[in-house]
Amino acid sequence: MSTTGLPLRQLLMSLGEPLVELQAAPAGLDVPVREVAILDPEDPATANPGELVLAIGARGRAALPALRAAGRAKAAAVAVKLDAPGQADALREAATEAGVALLSVRSETRWEQLDALARAVINGPDLPESTEAGSGAGGVGDLFALAQTTAVLTGGIVSIEDTSSRVLAYSRSADSDEVDDLRRLSILGWQGPEPYLSKLREWGIFQHLRSSDSVIAVEPHPELGLRRRLAIGIRAGAQPLGTIWVQEGSQPLAPQAEQALVGAARVAAAQLMRRRRELSADVRLTRTLLTGLLEGSTGPQSLATHLGLHQHRPATVLAYAAVGADLSRTEVTGLISVHTAARHRGALLAPIDSRVYVLLPELPANLPMTTVRDWAQEVVDAARDHLGITLRAAIGSTVHGLAAVPASRAQADRILDAMGRGGVVPEVAALIDVQAEVLVSEVLALLQERPALRDPRLAALTAYDARHGTRLAESVLAWLDALGEVRVAAQALHIHPNTLRYRVRRAEQLTGIDLAQPQQRLLAMLQLRLPSEEPNEPS
Repeated sequence: MSTTGLPLRQLLMSLGEPLVELQAAPAGLDVPVREVAILDPEDPATANPGELVLAIGARGRAALPALRAAGRAKAAAVAVKLDAPGQADALREAATEAGVALLSVRSETRWEQLDALARAVINGPDLPESTEAGSGAGGVGDLFALAQTTAVLTGGIVSIEDTSSRVLAYSRSADSDEVDDLRRLSILGWQGPEPYLSKLREWGIFQHLRSSDSVIAVEPHPELGLRRRLAIGIRAGAQPLGTIWVQEGSQPLAPQAEQALVGAARVAAAQLMRRRRELSADVRLTRTLLTGLLEGSTGPQSLATHLGLHQHRPATVLAYAAVGADLSRTEVTGLISVHTAARHRGALLAPIDSRVYVLLPELPANLPMTTVRDWAQEVVDAARDHLGITLRAAIGSTVHGLAAVPASRAQADRILDAMGRGGVVPEVAALIDVQAEVLVSEVLALLQERPALRDPRLAALTAYDARHGTRLAESVLAWLDALGEVRVAAQALHIHPNTLRYRVRRAEQLTGIDLAQPQQRLLAMLQLRLPSEEPNEPS
C-alpha cells in the first residue's frame, strides 16, 4: 500500500482510455489514491480513506450505496460499469453530493485487469539508481513510467507485455485515433488477440524476439488494421521475460527509436527480475507465516501485519486431500490456488504434509456456507475434469478472527480424517454433513491408540479369524450394521441367511459375548471396524 498516495490525476494519466473515463471529481484531481479495494456485491458497502473502490457487480444505480459509503469514508474514487448512458447523470449527481470521484469503466474491461493495472500504478516502486542496472538512464521507475518514458523517446505508442503476450503496462495516447486495432484490443482484453498473434507467429516475429536482443520492425498491414511498429525482447541472459512494442502513430517514429528501445529493454529486464526476486521472497515469507498460523506455532499478528489483514474479521480454512494421488504436484496446487483466488481475492494457500490448506480471511459476516461449499466443489470438479485426480475437500468452521484459525484447520482435518475412513460421504463436506462419521472416526482413533479400552474378547475373535481363515468378525459386524436384519446382512456378504445365523451364534459361543446387550453391540460395532493387526486369510 502506498503511504502517501498517488494523485488521481496521475492514475488517470496512466490508465485513461480505453479502460476508464472520469465522470466526476468534486474534490479535484489531486486527491491521493493509496490503495485499490474490491467491493463484492455480497459485501456490505464500506470503504477506507484514500481507496479506489471497484464496485464489482453493481452496475448503474446499484452502485449508489457504494458511492455514498465511499463519500462517508473519504475514499478517493469509485469505479463502476454503466448499463446505459443515461445512468451516468444520476451517478455523477450522487458522486458530487458524496464528494468522491466517479470513474466509469468500459463494459469490455475485465475487473481483474483494472485491479492489477491500478495496483501496479499505485504501488509500483521506484528502482534505486545505485543498485539496479540501467536505472540510472533517466531514473525510470515502475513499468508504467518506463512505458511513458519510452513513448516520449521514440515518439510512438508503447506497451510492455510478458512472455504470454499479457499487457503489463502501456503509455498513454493523447489521440485515440492514432491507436490501431492490435493496441486497442490488447489493452481491452489484457492480452493480444489470437488472430493477430497467429499472424505475428507466422511472420517469425516471436521467434526473433525469443532468440535475439535486437530490434525488429513489423511493417504496416492496413488490411489487418495494423500500423508499423518496432519490437524488442526483454531478456535476462538467455531467459525471455517479455516484449516492448512501439506502435507508430500519425507521425514517423524518432530516428533514435531503436536505440531507445534497447535501453528500455535493459531497464525493463532489471525491473522484472527484481519483481520476480521480491515476489519469490514475499511468497516464501507469506507461506512460512501462514503455516505457523495454521499449526498454532505463530500468532496472527505476524501474518496480519505482513499482508495488512484485519485480525478480527471472519475467516475459515478449507483442506484438500487427494485420493490415490500426490497432492504436492505443482499443477494440483496451482489449480487449487487459481480457482480459489478467482472466488476470494485474499485466499492464501499452504501445502502441509499430504494436504493443501486454503485460508479465506476477511470473509463477509453473512457469507452463506453454501457459497464456500460451491467454491470448494468447483476445485474438486476441475481437478477431476482437467487433471484426472479425485480430491476431497473439508470446510472448517467459520471463526471470528485469525487467532482462531488453528481451530478451523483442526476441524477441517477431523472432517478429512472421517472422509478418508470410507463410507458414503460427499466430495465436499462441512462438519454438519458428516457429524456422525467424524464422531465414529475419532472414537476409532481413540481405540486404535489405546488398546486397553478394547474388549479383549473381540480382539480374540479377529485373531481366531486370522488363524483359521474364518469370517466371523466380518459377519457379526454386517449383522450389527443391518440392525439384526439377517437377510439384509447375508445379501451384503453374498451368503445364505442360515450361514450368517450360524456365524453369529458361533462368535458368541467362542467369545462369551452377549450381543443382546446394547452396550456390547455398540462396542462391537466400533471395535470390529478397526483394521486387523494380523492379516486375514480368506475363507
